[in-house]
Amino acid sequence: MAILRLFKHLREYKKPAIITPILMVIEVAMEVFLPLIISWFGMCIERGDANGMIKYGVLMVVVAIISLLAGMLGGKFCAKASTGFAKNLRKDMYENVQNFSFSNIDKFSSSSLVTRLTTDVMNVQMSFMMVIRTAIRSPLMFIFSIVMSFSINSVLPAVFCVTIPILAFAIIMIIKNAMPIFRKVFKRYDALNESIQENVKGMRVVKAYVREDFETKKVEKVSGELCKDFTKAERILALNGPVMTFCLQGGLIAIALIGSRLILNGTANLSPFSLQSMLTYSLQILMSLQMLSMIFVMLTLSSESARRIEEVLLENSDLVNPENPVTEVKDGSISFENVCFKYSKTGERNVLDNVNVEIKSGETVGIIGGTGSSKSTFISLISRLYDVTEGSVKVGGVDVRDYDMPILRDQVAVVLQKNLLFSGTIKENMRWGNEHATDDEIISACKIAQAHEFISTFPDGYDTFIEQGGANVSGGQKQRLCIARALLKNPKILILDDSTSAVDMKTDALLRKAFREDLPSTTKLIIAQRIASVQDADKIIVLDGGKINAVGTHAELIKNNEIYKEVYYSQNKNSDGGEA
Repeated sequence: MAILRLFKHLREYKKPAIITPILMVIEVAMEVFLPLIISWFGMCIERGDANGMIKYGVLMVVVAIISLLAGMLGGKFCAKASTGFAKNLRKDMYENVQNFSFSNIDKFSSSSLVTRLTTDVMNVQMSFMMVIRTAIRSPLMFIFSIVMSFSINSVLPAVFCVTIPILAFAIIMIIKNAMPIFRKVFKRYDALNESIQENVKGMRVVKAYVREDFETKKVEKVSGELCKDFTKAERILALNGPVMTFCLQGGLIAIALIGSRLILNGTANLSPFSLQSMLTYSLQILMSLQMLSMIFVMLTLSSESARRIEEVLLENSDLVNPENPVTEVKDGSISFENVCFKYSKTGERNVLDNVNVEIKSGETVGIIGGTGSSKSTFISLISRLYDVTEGSVKVGGVDVRDYDMPILRDQVAVVLQKNLLFSGTIKENMRWGNEHATDDEIISACKIAQAHEFISTFPDGYDTFIEQGGANVSGGQKQRLCIARALLKNPKILILDDSTSAVDMKTDALLRKAFREDLPSTTKLIIAQRIASVQDADKIIVLDGGKINAVGTHAELIKNNEIYKEVYYSQNKNSDGGEA
């Protein structure tokens, strides 16, 4: 089972996980021994043996105390082991996700990862708790009680030969019918998480389009399906109670009737106290079977959770460091040599096809192209977020696959299309770029990114708290803060993936000017939709359908390239049809 394979993640919690079953054995042994002592105590009463009553009375108290202590300590160690196991699973899963390449991340939706880190881990934790405690206790209770009941009388235990098969058949049928429904539930959880996550993130859009009712109904639908599946499964599981009660009460009645008749007839060496002990053992046997049925249900349910967790843990990053990686990036030069790339190995066509381009260190390069022309894919290969399918990408004259990845990515700062700020102060967000950055370095980076001016207007300045996702700053402010954060890395290559789309033309011009004056040795790649954002670049790359259509300066492309010319005139025509 997948859950058993996850046990290697116990690590430092192995000791409490081993101690718990040992304590359970002691607790069960004492509980099973107690009814037998009671029967001995009863025999002493019948004989009028005062010394025997005192001896067995003290023994009962000692056994009860040992059972109590073993149970309490077992619960304590079980809780420590199970919660620690869950902590390690979450930690290991999260660490592995952090090592994923973009292609690995594409296999899992964010909502599915959230479910696996929360609900699935909790299910496995509960099952593990049952495995080291209840799954040890119940079988032992069953076996010991059977043995002890036969030691009292060899006739009465025959009742179990009828009740146990009935219970076993009922448990098998219940599990067989309930488990397929439980397996569907996890997909419902993923859908519910995705719907809620999408709604919360897009709250402003939802309100702008007055779609609250639609979104509410969408969540209600997923919640309703989840409720329906759970209700159906629980109805089946609910049959467990009546069947158990029927077998339990029926077995007790049968033992009481047969035992009473044996005592009255005097045909067996059985006293009223022995019959009482027999009834206690019967109760323990049937209750242990009931607990076993719940264990089987929980284990079957959690096996699907364990499988989903194992999927994340066993997913290996497509990108790995070479054995002897290069640990220094010489300069910011970039070279694409016969590069082809596709996201899937089984894909029919390349996303980038036969790309060749040379970029000198310190150059400013604009990248223009229509939607879907693979601009973002192009720059993702530079920092090795993906590996090329064919050809090579070189930075500083070295293939990016030969670099130590953290070293390479420290020297290639990327400001992506989707700007993300984390909850915390502006300073804390800036130090994502350089955790040791001084206040002066932060202010300097923000000045280059044209962010210092608006930060200074905040009452708390650089100590202003940024809400999750940067919800309390505008799109343009968020972009400039993200640019400043990237600049604090002091990179050799700075990539702006349409990262100035939300700023006005004046601020965009000031950004370009600051880049020229303050970052002369940094290679700057600017993906933009506006020609104005790249027209003063040293060279401009025109991408079309994953291929380089043209490379040149603004003046060269405006004369010779139809795609560039079309984009330029569409953005620079006034209402009279003349050039603005």
